[in-house]
Amino acid sequence: MKKNLYRQLIIDLYQSPHNFGKIEKPDYQALVFNPFCGDSIKMQIKIDDKRKIKEIKFLGKGCAISIASASLLTDYLKGKSLEEINKLTKEKVLALLGIDLSPVRLKCALLPLEALKKSCQ
Repeated sequence: MKKNLYRQLIIDLYQSPHNFGKIEKPDYQALVFNPFCGDSIKMQIKIDDKRKIKEIKFLGKGCAISIASASLLTDYLKGKSLEEINKLTKEKVLALLGIDLSPVRLKCALLPLEALKKSCQ
């Protein structure tokens, strides 16, 4: 039953992702591409004077897993510091998704994390 709820959440976030869009004049941004499936995610961040995330958005196209992962990740990161971003692990991202993934889908789920880490370098 719980797995079905998480699967439905992923479908819902794919159809209506949170934080999808563009930030005018972001402080940090990066675009990453998965050549194996064609998914792409562009992460954009605006920070406040305390070096915390004031606004975070993403643009991209891809499968339900990559879009849902980006949506959940951006929700989670609002108000977090840049230092917290650098400490973010793939295990945390997978925990946010809440489902078991095959090795092929793992790359899709972690693409938003890759964009996030690249944007803050």
